[in-house]
Amino acid sequence: MRKGLGWFIAVVALGVCVHTGVGHATPAVGFTGTTVATARFQEFQINLHTIPADIWQSQQRTKGDSDLYVQQNVWQPGGSTGWHSHPGHSLIIVTAGTLTNYESDDPTCTPHVYTAGQGFVDEGGDHVHLVRNEGSVEARGYAVQLIPAAAPRRIDAPSPGNCPF
Repeated sequence: MRKGLGWFIAVVALGVCVHTGVGHATPAVGFTGTTVATARFQEFQINLHTIPADIWQSQQRTKGDSDLYVQQNVWQPGGSTGWHSHPGHSLIIVTAGTLTNYESDDPTCTPHVYTAGQGFVDEGGDHVHLVRNEGSVEARGYAVQLIPAAAPRRIDAPSPGNCPF
């Protein structure tokens, strides 16, 4: 075997090993998201509470500019967002049907089910999740997302392997 050919085969074999070790993003299926509104906010700090403060509190502080998105989302029966994260947190409101949220760091793949009129929070950052419509009718909702200015709104992620789908 020629010396150059041996090195070529070794490099290709290493590339195949590295490539197969990298997870691939899980695509959204039967899911559409439409941006309804967006705005840029300058740095802010808010600390609200009732009197007495132990009943209800809300704190929000940003450093640098932020982008706020309002997304209208639709899941067909069996539809899924695919595994993904966001660089900031999201408040999700279910307006029709039923949505099931799964967390990548939950080894038991526990379903968290939300119906119309309910909502949940996605903490964002490196928190990866997947939202599915496991029902037989279309599901709808809105997401309000606050992220660093000019950051990508969605970051696709490979399956964490904790769920059978």
